[in-house]
Amino acid sequence: MKFLAFAIAYPILLFLSVLPFRLLYIFSDMAYVLVYYVIGYRKSTVRLNLKLTLPNLTEGERKKIEKKFYRHFCDTFAEMVKLISISDREIKKRFVFENIELLHEYERKGKSIAVMIAHYGSYEWLLVMNRYFVNHKGYGIYKKINNRYFDDLVRKIRGKFDATLIDTKESVGVMKENKKKGILGCYGFISDQSPKIHRVPYWGKFFGMEVPVHGGAELLAKKLDMNVLYVKGGKIKRGHYKATFIGFEGNPQEVPNFEITDRFLRILEDTIREAPEYYLWTHKRFKHRRNDPPAITGTSL
Repeated sequence: MKFLAFAIAYPILLFLSVLPFRLLYIFSDMAYVLVYYVIGYRKSTVRLNLKLTLPNLTEGERKKIEKKFYRHFCDTFAEMVKLISISDREIKKRFVFENIELLHEYERKGKSIAVMIAHYGSYEWLLVMNRYFVNHKGYGIYKKINNRYFDDLVRKIRGKFDATLIDTKESVGVMKENKKKGILGCYGFISDQSPKIHRVPYWGKFFGMEVPVHGGAELLAKKLDMNVLYVKGGKIKRGHYKATFIGFEGNPQEVPNFEITDRFLRILEDTIREAPEYYLWTHKRFKHRRNDPPAITGTSL
């Protein structure tokens, strides 16, 4: 059944991938109508997340953000499919780094790098970063897809851009082995997801709510003597994105635990407030919150 699902889906994905962007976005516009108006995919989750994080906006203002989000959400899927066939030249034109020199500066420090990433903007296209490394090898930490055929496809796409995917269960072992062999790596950590409740390393403040937080990037940076970089995503216009590196100065081993993670959350909050429609609101980020933000405490959710 898994192969059958892949055999049916892959030709469709391949066809969509080779479409010029103008036609691809027509498909995205049609998908938006289906996903938002017909299916209503996770609409209740999106509305709750927006109310929790942006309680000072009116319902009408949040509704506008909601619709913009779903348009961006469908674009993100289409752009992910486009990775199957997009060229280096095209993706470098459409995804730019505003200060790539900071990445190179951190490479020259001679240590591996933990890069903290959020589900914001075009996080799928961020893999083009691997084309800019001079001394480091790029790794993306991800959760393996159950269907091995789709998993192989994702690995193949990432490999095209020199990114090596390592499953979350394998990541620590790979990093330790690389350190032992003297291999400098740049490890991408998606750091804004909600961890499984029985594996919570830390509860941090996110938009005024105390929520479980992934601390893996920071804890491994301390344990394996890595430097830390944050990535702030952004969208220029449809099909065009940017990213800015923000460095963490000093030695991660010398700061209190989770101070680095807290700073990541503050950066992400500011980024979301600037343009909330580009964050992944379908994720149940606040499912295990210990409190509601003060602005809506005591109100009906």
